[in-house]
Amino acid sequence: MPASPDFPAGPPPSQPIASADALPELIESLAAAPDAFRDAVEGLSDAQLDTHYRNWTPRQIVHHVADSHAHSYLRFKLALTETNPTVRPYAENAWANLADARTAALDAPLDLIEAVHGSWLVVVRSMAWEDFARTFYHPELRESVPLALAIAYYPWHARHHAAQINWLAAHHNWR
Repeated sequence: MPASPDFPAGPPPSQPIASADALPELIESLAAAPDAFRDAVEGLSDAQLDTHYRNWTPRQIVHHVADSHAHSYLRFKLALTETNPTVRPYAENAWANLADARTAALDAPLDLIEAVHGSWLVVVRSMAWEDFARTFYHPELRESVPLALAIAYYPWHARHHAAQINWLAAHHNWR
């Protein structure tokens, strides 16, 4: 049985976007994320949603994306309204092991992804190119993160996690 790939959607971006020319594609990818997650889990049984892809199940992955993207949306707003604010990291694995992520239905986190992305897109689409130079300080990384990197990272993050679920479904012939 082949091992599940580390990065089924390719490696994460490591550099900020260099120009505003990259924004339309990234914004479109961010806009597509809610439907990508609904499509990825559509028709999966509870047993399938509780099958592990490496360390997390599809159920935990969807809850993780809802948590992570809600944090990112707020980090964008903080960076746009404060000077290099320090953001609060959170224990992703611990959150993924809470009861909601392990056992709850996916309606709420799928709705949360849709709602967060809807509001986040309003903010991102209203940003001037200069706004993407604004930063937040991430204490775990011990560095300031420019929004020009965050806007590259989170569409990838969504594709990455949807691809994990889709890989698992294809690997097990669930569709």
